[in-house]
Amino acid sequence: MPTSDNSEAVKSLARPPLAPALTPEERHCQILHIAARIIREKGFEGASMREITRACGLTKGGFYHHIRSKEHLLLEIMNYGMDLFEEQVLSKVLPITDPVDRLRECMARNIRLVADPRSKEVTIILHEHATLTGDALAQINARKKRYVRFLEATIDEAIRDGTFRPVDPKVAAFSFLGMILWLYKWYRTDGEISEERLVEQMTELFFRGLIASRSQTLGSTRIALREGEEGTS
Repeated sequence: MPTSDNSEAVKSLARPPLAPALTPEERHCQILHIAARIIREKGFEGASMREITRACGLTKGGFYHHIRSKEHLLLEIMNYGMDLFEEQVLSKVLPITDPVDRLRECMARNIRLVADPRSKEVTIILHEHATLTGDALAQINARKKRYVRFLEATIDEAIRDGTFRPVDPKVAAFSFLGMILWLYKWYRTDGEISEERLVEQMTELFFRGLIASRSQTLGSTRIALREGEEGTS
């Protein structure tokens, strides 16, 4: 007959392995993911801290070990969303030398990120942008403004090299953002428009309005040559 020690050994082998414990950083990210889902579904005002705490499987004390307040929670979610954006969009396009290629790739990546239903944190940046106050609002706005300045500088670069027709870079930058940032309101991944078709048609609509005609390009070239001659005379 098997000994009691052997029986325990057999039982232990039959048990499923325990899931590895989450690191504090992983646990924090998990809380943000769960909270973002609930806030996206119910809105910031409609989502209670009690409901979020329960969904995270934490006690009230355990939850407030990670999050100081409801507004702090929203700020953390938005900062995490901006981190995702900078990682998946900005960091990938900054090394691209040609300004039009840089802007085109930026638009495609931004569309995919906003259209992705898993990007709950990015959606909250768009939907709850007026909820934050004071220093928290200033912090998120500063990160948004850096993106606007990047767009304006890239558009201005393409205007100066004659690829884009002369437009106000600020108007073009906010037109770019307006097209993309409203996607979360109407686009559905299970609808009739595929993600690739969405990217293709939105980029075509935007860039067709900016690309300089041949006559405009020739005019820009003549002006640049004239300025160069005047500079050497």
